[in-house]
Amino acid sequence: MWKSRKDEDRPATSSTSASAASYFPARETPMDTPKPAEPRTEVAHIGKSVIIKGELSGSEDLYLDGEVEGSIELREHSLIIGPNGRVRANVHARDIVVHGKLDGNLQGNQRVELRKTAVLVGDIVTQRIVIEDGAYFKGSIDIQREAPKPEVRRETAAAVAGMSSGFSPVPAGSPSRELGQPPLLERKKY
Repeated sequence: MWKSRKDEDRPATSSTSASAASYFPARETPMDTPKPAEPRTEVAHIGKSVIIKGELSGSEDLYLDGEVEGSIELREHSLIIGPNGRVRANVHARDIVVHGKLDGNLQGNQRVELRKTAVLVGDIVTQRIVIEDGAYFKGSIDIQREAPKPEVRRETAAAVAGMSSGFSPVPAGSPSRELGQPPLLERKKY
């Protein structure tokens, strides 16, 4: 059973917050501690009752649950087409996740995901793709390779190091030595 407190049961102070401060000294809570600087990602939301005809572009992530007819350009940002989303457009974004229906070509700079409720009729160009069981897809997929990063191959560096020391298990007159190929076997030095 709940009892209500009457005003005479409360201690007489000028304000309730002042009394709380005297009983509970200020202490630092996890919410008061400064957080490291994180990039804030803005996410725009287009509801299921919104209909857009024309070009849609932006500089923030987008959750689309309405209808779009035209084109969508979010080159450096993500696009999520919700389960109520109906898109008849060519789409270009960094990451694309489709839950709803899309009729058009997709170009995802990094990743495209078709969830189990997705219906896509169009071509896909991306580096990585995920198609869940149950998703409907009719079109072609073009997997792009990432731009190669400049790095020294270990085999080449080892072969160069072995040749510079003058040691080679391949005889000097052999065809592989003359073609400049690295030796296949190396002797252990004790």
